[in-house]
Order: sequence, then C-alpha cells, then structure tokens
Amino acid sequence: MPSRTDLANAIRALSMDAVQKANSGHPGMPMGMADIAEVLWNDYLRHNPANPHWDNRDRFILSNGHGSMLHYSLLHLSGYDLPIDELKQFRQMHSKTPGHPEYGYTDGIETTTGPLGQGVTNAVGMAIAEKLLAARFNTDSYKIVDHFTYVFLGDGCLMEGISHEACSLAGTLGLGKLIAFYDDNGISIDGEVEGWFTDDTVKRFESYGWHVIADVDGHDPDAIHMAIRNARAEPDKPTIICCKTIIGKGSPNKEGKEECHGAALGDEEIALTRKSIGWSHPPFEIPDEIYAGWDAKKTGAGLEEDWDFQFSKYENAYPELAAEYKRRMSAQLPTDWAAGAAEFVASVNAKAEKIATRKASQNAIEGLAPMLPELLGGSADLAGSNLTMWSGSKGMTAKADGDANYIHYGVREFAMSAIMNGIVVHGGFIPYGGTFLVFSDYARNAVRMAALMKVQSIFVYTHDSIGLGEDGPTHQPVEHVSSLRIIPGMHVWRPCDAVESAVSWKVAIERKNQPSALIFSRQGLPHQSRSDAQIADIEKGGYVLLDGGANPDAIIIATGSEVELAVAAANALAGKNIRVVSIPCLEIFEEQDDDYKEAVLPSAVTARVAVEAGVPHIWKGYVGFNGKVIGMTSFGESAPAGDLFKHFGFTVDNVVAAVNDVLA
Repeated sequence: MPSRTDLANAIRALSMDAVQKANSGHPGMPMGMADIAEVLWNDYLRHNPANPHWDNRDRFILSNGHGSMLHYSLLHLSGYDLPIDELKQFRQMHSKTPGHPEYGYTDGIETTTGPLGQGVTNAVGMAIAEKLLAARFNTDSYKIVDHFTYVFLGDGCLMEGISHEACSLAGTLGLGKLIAFYDDNGISIDGEVEGWFTDDTVKRFESYGWHVIADVDGHDPDAIHMAIRNARAEPDKPTIICCKTIIGKGSPNKEGKEECHGAALGDEEIALTRKSIGWSHPPFEIPDEIYAGWDAKKTGAGLEEDWDFQFSKYENAYPELAAEYKRRMSAQLPTDWAAGAAEFVASVNAKAEKIATRKASQNAIEGLAPMLPELLGGSADLAGSNLTMWSGSKGMTAKADGDANYIHYGVREFAMSAIMNGIVVHGGFIPYGGTFLVFSDYARNAVRMAALMKVQSIFVYTHDSIGLGEDGPTHQPVEHVSSLRIIPGMHVWRPCDAVESAVSWKVAIERKNQPSALIFSRQGLPHQSRSDAQIADIEKGGYVLLDGGANPDAIIIATGSEVELAVAAANALAGKNIRVVSIPCLEIFEEQDDDYKEAVLPSAVTARVAVEAGVPHIWKGYVGFNGKVIGMTSFGESAPAGDLFKHFGFTVDNVVAAVNDVLA
C-alpha cells in the first residue's frame, strides 16, 4: 500500500510534468498543496467519480484556480472521466484541461475559477444553497441535504476585496458547512508577500465570526486530518484552516521561491525534483498501486447508493417534499408556470398603468414568485430603492428556516453577484440580486463569469439613466447598458413599461443557460398599447410597437424610457409614415431569423433614428451612415430628471427634428 507521501507525490509529478509539456502554467501551488489535497480527498470528501452531478456530493472549489493542475490531477487519479491524454494536453485547444478550471468543460469542476477571490465567494453561495435546502427539505428522520463545501484559497484570494465582502457575510450567516483551506506559503507572483500583505488573517476571520484553526503544518497529514475533523465538528460557523506550506514543495532549487509560481520548472529541475521526492517513474506514468490508492469509484458508488436508499424511504414518507426537491434540483419549472406567467402578463396589460419600471419589476416578482419557491432574492443594501422585496420575502439568517427566500447582502455588489453564481451552480434555486445600474461596475467580473459559465443569475439594476436626477453623474449610468450588452451570452433587458417589464422577468426565469440583466427606471413610464401578437413579440427582443403602414418613411428605434419619446415624436410627425420599434433586449432580437429582423427593420428603409439615454455606439450599426442616434456623449449633471432630459436633447422636438433631418 503506497504511503500518503507517495499519493501526494503523484499530484506533484503530474502537475510539474503537465506544466513542463505545455511550457505554461503554475506548478508551485499544486506541489505545495498536494499533501492537504490528499488528506481531504482520501479521508473526507464524499463524491462519486462515476456521477459528478450526484446531488449530495461535497463540493470542492479551487479558488486559487491558477493551480488548476492540482484539480485535474485529483480528478484523474480518483477516477473521473479525465484520461491521462487530457493531462498531456494541459492548456491546449479544446482539451478538458484549460489553463484555469472551467465549469462545463470537465466532470468534477464545480465552478469556473481563476479571477482570484471569486472561487471562495462562489463557495459561500454553494454553502448558502445547502443550508437553505437543508432547512426546507430535511426532516428529523431524513437528512437528504447534508454535504460540505470545501475551498482552497491563497494569499491572492485573501488580498482581493471580494473575499472580505463574501467571508464577512458567510460568518454572519453561520455557514457551518463551509470549510476553507488557506495556502499560507508567503509567495505571490511578485515575490515574498510580506512587502504588500501583512494582514493578521487569524484575527480577520475571527472578527468575521469564523472558526479559525491556525498554524497547521500543510505537509503533516496527521495535523491536516485533525484540523479537518475539528472543522467538521463546528456546526454554526464557517471554518478557515490556515496551513503553512512551501510553494513548489520538493523542488530542490525552486521550492519556497516565486520562480515556481507561474512558470515550468525546466527539465533539469524536474529531474532533480524526481530524485528529491523519490519518484522514479517517467512523465505521466502512474503505478497501478498509486491509482489503487486514489481510486474513489467504489467508495463513491457506495455513498450514492446509500443516499439513494435513504431518499427512497424519504420519498415514501414525504412524497410531496420529495417531488418538489427533485423538481428544483433538476431545474424544472412548475407544471402550472406557463399558464400562470401568461395570465400574469395579460393582467399587467389590462391595468394599463403609468408606473416606474422598478415598481413594475417588484409587481412582477409579486405576481410570479408565489409560483416559484426556488426564487431566491436579494439586494446590496438597496431593497427599498431596487424594490426587490415582495410581500412573501423572508430574510435568511444564521438560523435559516425553510421559508427563507431573501438575502440581505449588505453593501457588497461584487460578492452578491458571485454568490449568486455559486447558488446557481449548486442547484435548487434561481437567484436574483439588485443594485443601482451604475454599481454594476463594482460587480462586473462576477457578471462576466455568469455569462462565461452560462448560468442563470438574474441581475436587477435600477435607476437606469440620467432620469434618476439630482444624485448627479456619480450615480447616473451612461455607458453601463452598452457595457453589459457587449458581454457575450448576456441578455440585457431595458423595458419601456410594465408589460415589457413583466415579459423580461418571464423570459429571464425561463432561460436556464444564460444570465440576464434586467434594467429598470426610477421615473414613471406610460403604458404602451399593444395587440396580443405584439405582446408575444416582446419575447423576440424587438418588435414593431407603432406602425403607420407597410412602407414606413422612417423608423425610430428606442428602448426603456425613450420609447415614450419615440411614440410621441411619431404622432407629432403628421403626414409621415413613421414606424416605432421597441428593442427591450437587443441580444434576443439578434437571435431571431433574418426574415423576422427584416420584417421589423426593413433594410430598404434607411431613414432611421435611434434614441437611448446612454452612449450611442451600439445603435450606430442599426441606423447606418444616413441615420442619427440621440444619446449621451458625456456624463450627466445634478438636476431634476426633467431638466436633464431637456438639457441633453431627449425631447419630442429633438426627435422630430432628427427624423426630419434623415428624411431630408
């Protein structure tokens, strides 16, 4: 039977060999955390390599994702569908071993990591999901939701501001099933971190309300084993295990130095390392007894089989709970969803009220949430402005119960967004979270990660333009809508009234493989009259809202609050056939077939004006060289909204003048 050191050295060998073959990567962290990983994966981690999606598996997240060969080595050795040839293709085109772990590429990768701090924040989201699901579905006799979230993180993760946001909230919420391992090796890319990172990590996490296990020798398996046992025994607090490690452990000339952080060791140093750690096997060759020591397939199958047996008993005892659990974990909407959502949209249309779309958004949540117990809301300390709470909202606390469906994130926009991503990839919830649109900048990298992972996070952004008024340019977004639109895979909705707002929520809830940004106004917007066919066409992202005939003289394109201007301008242009096109979601409109897009925006009509209270760049492609865009070419000002719209040219007279210009 191989020793623990032999098992850990398999990680070191695979990691340094793969990085060397690619001549790219980070061997130091995998070599330094190999001993910790070996104890965790072989003694504690509950998982089944044959079914990486088993509901009750423990989640493992590599927040310091640059050390991805650690994770790939673990998956390969323990029996996941990651053959040795994939490790040989580390960082190569279309391999299952990209430079940083990517969700959806490789079985066993729970989330995309690499941007430091986001992995641990995703882990907070996973632990939140576990805690809330356990409170909802577990009974005195059956603990069907009962798993841990383990996360590896390094100095870089702890330096990033998002880790402060997320770990603070994790302590407040008492996430006892979250266990973090801090790789305290004292090295980052620029060298020894004592020149720029002197935080007292122990005191920091104690102040957050975490259980802190300090000064663990990260190369002593017995000490690591005891630390994990103690962490698991603390039910009411998340735990951080502070492990002293040596980066590049085993490399005679580079261990403990930044030289092994982000570059291949080199053939000569690898040969010396093999001799130093007693690893005599050629590159990518793992002896059978090492594989046998790592193999988790039999144990994992047994764990899942035991859980399946318990779930079958649970299902017999609590059939309705079991059915609801399976529906939510399979991300299926309720059977009455389609009819209920359609009825709600029709009711909104029938009201025909002038209303701020942020209020229309709250009404949509109020109307749709009772059908969706999986809808998990939140706001970054702006619930009263974002209007993200509804009458059935119940905040999560450290003593969460099964009815909790709202998270008070505090002033933590970045953490909120990354936590939502973690909640989604865990399963069982559709999360939404709100802030002002201008603060989407704080959260942008997490929003980008949602799009990269193709997950259903719903980002609610209010106060969408200069229309918020007196708060001034610091709070008035002008570039933000366009900035979100250029993220691949992001659906950006900017509805013009309550009906489009309701549809935006409906579509965001139904789209399982994409995030959505729902962007709402502070000021009241009038109802726009539509036929049933036009209401149906809202789901296509863009449609003809007002049309004077089959051959329009000019087309006005608008979104959000500017649709009102477009309609008023069209009505003011007496004697001309003016078409108004509302495009609440440009990305979905672009997904439509060419025939539909041509029917809405006929190419023969070159007289076009686009109106949006934001930067004009995206719309220039829709109006062409002969068209005009009325937009923002500067930051805003501090003044009442009406004065601002007039000052910056968002008036009926200005739109009419622009149309006359393009028709001249």
